Amino acid sequence: MDNELLKDRLEAGLLLSKKLKKYKNTDSVILAVPRGGVPVGNSLAKNLHLPLDIVLSKKIGHPYNKEFAIGAVSLNSISIDRDHKIPQKYIDAEIIRLQEFLRGKYEYYRGAQQPLDMENKNVILVDDGIATGNTLLASIAMLRKKNPAKIIVAVPVLPYEMVSVFKKNADELVYLIASKDFSGVSSFYELFDQVEDEEVIQLLSTSNPTA
Repeated sequence: MDNELLKDRLEAGLLLSKKLKKYKNTDSVILAVPRGGVPVGNSLAKNLHLPLDIVLSKKIGHPYNKEFAIGAVSLNSISIDRDHKIPQKYIDAEIIRLQEFLRGKYEYYRGAQQPLDMENKNVILVDDGIATGNTLLASIAMLRKKNPAKIIVAVPVLPYEMVSVFKKNADELVYLIASKDFSGVSSFYELFDQVEDEEVIQLLSTSNPTA
């Protein structure tokens, strides 16, 4: 469907759920990247009868170039690239700072809800599209530490050249559009409104909370 536009994130989730129907009612969980991935993930969760949660991660920036990642952290996992000579004191301080930030963010979106257990489960990682892929690649690295049965990346749209990258890093990649003429995720949707925090909280509160 290279030349077609997706109506909105809801339709994207519905179309992805048809490609993921083998996971319906299985021992699987859906993890969505806030904010835009949550409406897609919620649609998937409802169609596949699976629990929905969010995945949060932040890169650890190089002290002299914050855009250059030397690692990443999630709520309770750390992945560090050791091919550098960055002082451990800086890395430790960044881990504490970033994990504190992520804990606050998770609590804001989920309240007292505990993160879903992922051990030996199929984890379906969802966003509304991939541009650079950095966020999802960091999330995959984090999730591997949770010992899932497999990691499935499910996205409506991504650049064609990223297909091989995600097939290599995930156990399975499911997508609707892989464009050789990629000009940003929003250009593949008719409606691509900003997803507000309130919508994320509401969608998560109505999703199946059981693991």
